[in-house]
Amino acid sequence: MKSPKEAGYYFPAEFEPHEATWLSWPHKEASWPGKIHTIYPNYSLFVKYLALSEKVRINVTDEAMKAFAVEQLQKAGVDMRQVEFFLHPTNDAWCRDHGPAFLVNPHAAQRKVIVDWNYNAWGNKYPPYELDDVIPTLIGKHFNIPVYHPGIVMEGGSVEFNGKGTILTSTCCLLNPNRNPHLNQAQVEKYLCDYYGMEQVLWVDEGIVGDDTDGHIDDTIRFVNEDTVLTVVETDKQDENYELLQTNLKQLKQMRLLSGKQLNIIELPMPDAVIYEDQRLPASYANFYISNKHVIVPTYQCRKDDEALSIIAATFPSREVVGIDSTDIIWGLGSFHCLSQQEPK
Repeated sequence: MKSPKEAGYYFPAEFEPHEATWLSWPHKEASWPGKIHTIYPNYSLFVKYLALSEKVRINVTDEAMKAFAVEQLQKAGVDMRQVEFFLHPTNDAWCRDHGPAFLVNPHAAQRKVIVDWNYNAWGNKYPPYELDDVIPTLIGKHFNIPVYHPGIVMEGGSVEFNGKGTILTSTCCLLNPNRNPHLNQAQVEKYLCDYYGMEQVLWVDEGIVGDDTDGHIDDTIRFVNEDTVLTVVETDKQDENYELLQTNLKQLKQMRLLSGKQLNIIELPMPDAVIYEDQRLPASYANFYISNKHVIVPTYQCRKDDEALSIIAATFPSREVVGIDSTDIIWGLGSFHCLSQQEPK
């Protein structure tokens, strides 16, 4: 069987037009111990903004969870005509990592395919995860979309795309022995290019402190167009993220795209440390989500929120930038990008 790349498919950038955004309704108490009830208002506000410009497709475990979700979303004023529910049981809410990777080929009879990577809850940290692992295949069956199974572990939050042949990722995550210990860097790159339809993989070394995914790229560096990235930096030299993010910045400056161009690098501040129950949480403004008409940015009741929003707004002139308080959501160790997966038009 041909790989998706050989068949002419590729993974579009997030800033390209969407058909929908996929979510898995949050229900796992252990992901937000003691405060899962606090996340629903701002999670529902996220859905409200998504529904303004695209469909929102939500995986729920059963009719009772669906009824609870409807109640929460209606309270937030969500346009329910834009929301579709799917009875696909999940273990957890992190749809970026367990959701379907949709690839497109506008010239094929079958314009969309799904890649279903193996999923092991970030190196087997949070079993069980067997329900999450099959979500992409269930979605493929529902829509009669062909599904590819590369047979290796990969998470959507670990890869970032410019839509023109380039993937950005991190060695600390994808080369971690808890993912695919049998693969070296060149072999991982080949899987990424073959199954995402890309030509090159660019690597940084580091993630941020508190990130239990071993350093997902969606907390550090994001493409805003084909040659521009937003990258988080820490200005406080005493902060434990300072050196890590300086390392990434140096590496970004040395990178070249397929065209030979250097990256246009825009620096984004890190929020002040968010600490809850003596644990530093992976709060980052880079964990924003790009919908058709909005850029939805996590904020942290912090003096740097406005600065971050204005920097992001300047890079997305055709979209409205919206900050939503993520102080409770980040206790789950992820935010809006981690919770969502786009389905391209």
